[in-house]
Amino acid sequence: MDDRDLDLDLADPPTTAPPPRSPIGSPALAASLAVLLLALVGVILVVPGLLPPGSSPTPGGSAGPTATADSTPSGSPTSVPSPTFVRPTPTPLPTFTSYTVRAGDSLNSIADQFATTARSLAWWNRGTYPNLDPQSAGYDPNHIEPGWVLVLIPGQTVDDANPPTPSPGPPTPAPTLGPTASPGSSPVAGGAATVVSHGTRGTGQVALTFDMGGRLDPAVDIVTWLIDHDVYATLFPTGASGTTTPQGRAALELAATRPDLFVIGNHSWDHPDFTTLGAAQMASQLRSTDDAIRDLIGTPTTPWFRPPYGAWTYDVRVGVGAAGWSRIVMWDVDTLDWKSTADGGPTADDIVTKVISRAQGGSIVLMHLGGWHTLEALPDLIAGLQSRGLTPVTLAGMQGT
Repeated sequence: MDDRDLDLDLADPPTTAPPPRSPIGSPALAASLAVLLLALVGVILVVPGLLPPGSSPTPGGSAGPTATADSTPSGSPTSVPSPTFVRPTPTPLPTFTSYTVRAGDSLNSIADQFATTARSLAWWNRGTYPNLDPQSAGYDPNHIEPGWVLVLIPGQTVDDANPPTPSPGPPTPAPTLGPTASPGSSPVAGGAATVVSHGTRGTGQVALTFDMGGRLDPAVDIVTWLIDHDVYATLFPTGASGTTTPQGRAALELAATRPDLFVIGNHSWDHPDFTTLGAAQMASQLRSTDDAIRDLIGTPTTPWFRPPYGAWTYDVRVGVGAAGWSRIVMWDVDTLDWKSTADGGPTADDIVTKVISRAQGGSIVLMHLGGWHTLEALPDLIAGLQSRGLTPVTLAGMQGT
């Protein structure tokens, strides 16, 4: 019986449902359509650009959003690669080096060579040398001995409120930073010497400096007066004047009896203009002077150098630094006391007036051990500085070491 002739009674449905009628009259046609649908889905999955960005076919045929790292913004012809993380290179931590103490060294002189402080040297080395422990009742920073190996970090200082614990002790093996070219040289951190014309402003410190060369008659009397009145000062002798003349030798030997009051610098051997010298000649001038002064009083002249005539250039800085002297010391108050009044030089009152009126915190005052009226001017000069709240210190003291 044909399906089209079946007359169904809607009020009395059959107990068994007939098989569903296919919308497609032919099984072969239905199979063909199924194959075509599968092919179309395959093309959509394989060929790029047929789906909108961020979409993918779903079982129901709808495009659903997806989040992928390589999604390309709409309208962009190419994909943008994901950023790559690069770990930053860590900054190396400061490392300790070491220095072997030489005859005539002090914590102050060593500290200045390496741009640190004597107090920091004490903290770093207290574990090895108990007398350098600032927290000890036996603290004695003035006691160091030749041959001691001190550890330090160039250019770094220790905060007293947070000292290193425990003390680092000497490295193993302990490299020695000492003279390499001659016994008169010392290590310099930083190459070219630094030019210093004054210290930190706003302090109550003034550095009185005395050159020695040429006229020497009052030299011993000036040093004696400074000692008798406990006045700190820095002396800059030439090698020829300071070690080959009776007056010069006597003045330096007297100063050596009070190492707490005096710092000794280098003023060359025979006062040449360093801007006319080569590096080897500069080194010879400095080292000859340093060797002679060490032999006389056991005191090194590093790191302080005062250039004759105050003449320096970058080449002088390089040559002096390479020879082992890290500070070229100039001044901001010049008394001109080397010139006699007959030649237009200053009287004692002129010297006092100039220093008192021009000196300020951090000033470096230039005078001479052979100054014509320097000795006469000193009492009023010191009293005038003190009345203004200014106190004489050595260059090492002014540097805070």
